[in-house]
Amino acid sequence: MLFHYHFWTPYVEETEKFYVDHGFRISQRIGKYNGEFQPFDPPLTWDDFREKKILFRIIEARKGAVNITFGFGKKVIFDHIGFFVKEEELDQICENAKKMSWEVNIGERRTFISTPYSFRIELQSHTDVMDSRTDQFQINRLTIETKKNGLEQDLSLLFGVPIETVIWKAGNEVTIKEAIINAFPSPNSVDPNGVRILDQT
Repeated sequence: MLFHYHFWTPYVEETEKFYVDHGFRISQRIGKYNGEFQPFDPPLTWDDFREKKILFRIIEARKGAVNITFGFGKKVIFDHIGFFVKEEELDQICENAKKMSWEVNIGERRTFISTPYSFRIELQSHTDVMDSRTDQFQINRLTIETKKNGLEQDLSLLFGVPIETVIWKAGNEVTIKEAIINAFPSPNSVDPNGVRILDQT
């Protein structure tokens, strides 16, 4: 199940505000301040720390079965998408990736697969990454723009089944062009990183 995407962005506060305004809750903020990483989680608000010049590593916004993260970058960079998979599926997907000569980085909490399309895929099997796995609020489809052809076919090889939640679009950059999120309020909105979000109820 596709549940997640991550961007690096110079528009950190603006990105948080966009998703909060659309019903998401901020579950964590981790930033580097005075040389060390510290939490700035709610109930703290931006008015409490805006002037401290914090370098945010990750801010996590959640709603239903959707988890969106972002951190500070000098320019907008799409980093990865995330799939929730069963534990028994995880090993097979990693083996498929290795057969495709894709680098696999297995961590304690999550696994990352590096693709030749200049973005990564996160595999997650811990249910606590979502507020609800059964909520109607979920990602139905992402349209991903890349310079390289073959994404949809490679995803089918990686997962062993057709992945209908990711659509490929040819382009001169690597980014998410469009996200269809079920029950998203204010459809046809564009987030500060250029992701157009549509609703499909």
